[in-house]
Amino acid sequence: MLIVRQNRVGVQKLFRRFGRFSLLVALSFSTLLAEESFKDFKRSQTDSFKEYKDERDGAFSNYLKQEWEAYTLQEMKSLYEKQKPITIEPAKPKEVKPVGPKISIKIEAEKEPKEDLTPIQKEPAISPPPQKRAKDISFDFYGKNLEFDISDGVKRANFYPTNQIGIANYFDAVASSEYESLVLEIQRVSKSMNLNDWGTYLLVSKISQNLYENEDTSKLLRWFLLNKLGYAVKIGLDGRHIVLMHYSAKTIYAAPNFNFSNKKYYVFFDRSNERIDRVFSYKQNYPGATKPLDLSLDALPLLGENLEYKVLSFYNFDKKYDVAISYNKNLIDFMASYPQAEYETFFNAPIEQRTYRDLAAGIKKHIDGKKASEAMNFVLSFVQKSFKYEQDNQQFGKEKVMFAQETLFYEKSDCEDRAVLFSYLMKELFGVSVLGVKYEDHMATALYIPLDGDKIRAGSKEYVIADPTYINSTIGMGMPKYRSVKPQSYIVVKNN
Repeated sequence: MLIVRQNRVGVQKLFRRFGRFSLLVALSFSTLLAEESFKDFKRSQTDSFKEYKDERDGAFSNYLKQEWEAYTLQEMKSLYEKQKPITIEPAKPKEVKPVGPKISIKIEAEKEPKEDLTPIQKEPAISPPPQKRAKDISFDFYGKNLEFDISDGVKRANFYPTNQIGIANYFDAVASSEYESLVLEIQRVSKSMNLNDWGTYLLVSKISQNLYENEDTSKLLRWFLLNKLGYAVKIGLDGRHIVLMHYSAKTIYAAPNFNFSNKKYYVFFDRSNERIDRVFSYKQNYPGATKPLDLSLDALPLLGENLEYKVLSFYNFDKKYDVAISYNKNLIDFMASYPQAEYETFFNAPIEQRTYRDLAAGIKKHIDGKKASEAMNFVLSFVQKSFKYEQDNQQFGKEKVMFAQETLFYEKSDCEDRAVLFSYLMKELFGVSVLGVKYEDHMATALYIPLDGDKIRAGSKEYVIADPTYINSTIGMGMPKYRSVKPQSYIVVKNN
């Protein structure tokens, strides 16, 4: 007790002795304590902020803050080495020698929904359900109205400052938010709409664009979500703007790409006027995000319906033929968004069931009962003459391979578009094995059938040339300029 009293007296004497100076010292001491408390507060807030929902995110966040490297744009690969012909001189019409068995086309009936025979039971009266709460964002996605809730943490996240640190800051904000339900909802919608990888990419892009007005911040969310969905996507900076780079195991033509550990990462521009020379980025992928973007379209997406109709007409030996089809315009729009994938993607994609049934029924009435050679050559004439020939650069301002569904929609097409459509019809109508035959400036097809004419050998098999662009030619007639030229490559059309 004596010590305490002495201390108190000593403090009192100290204050009396030094007066106002003692008060200033005390205030300064208090200020230092306040500053330390504020730092502790900030530190605790930061620690709280970094309570990531995924244990992978802490280490990856630290990696994002490390030194980045410069990566230079790789040379973009073109579909064709030489420009395709502007015009193609037609062949002289030639009568087809009828050989082979008689043809009878079978059209699979549309599957009807099974009738529910469960007895109807009277339900007790219930009050009407409460009014549905509007979700945070809603938009049209190829005829489907989609809605998503977005957590406050994702909404508030921002790309600031506009440099490498800003990327890490954005990642920290979203990784510590309640983002999991959004990822699960994207997976659910992708599955219910039967979206392939490209469809999922478009869905994630649409969500991010509807959430953020700032394009860079929108790309950051796209990067985050695609990584969480398992796709290998890198982020980089070109100056002060965000660049997304998507890993693909297969070549994507006419797309800027960067090499990371001997793997190509491709850039898809949101605007046609975007340009890029190099980016600053990092080597390491997000842990577990290893999936390449696969552009295969083995099954069509389930989109909203926007039904349209058209009649395809052509003349053969002065006789006019009409084939009426219906199609979903939303599917055409989806396909129009596609980048320039490898040819296998287009040759092996289906036509929607409705359109194929119309097409098969329209062709069937003209070929049933005819010999195989006549029937197959009728289909060749249909593809040759129902569309005007025009180069992609003239029609679209760029090289574009069309799906068979698109070729039926557009009034004009060129060689590979017709090759894709003809291959599909040969395979589906007649069960014939088909190859796409690529030259440096042209595309034709070849059929594994016992007919005479110009032939190619692929492996141990001999195929007969059929050219859907060489108007009036029949199966076995190749264009004269390619008869002595070895094809660059063959595209295998998968049998069902």
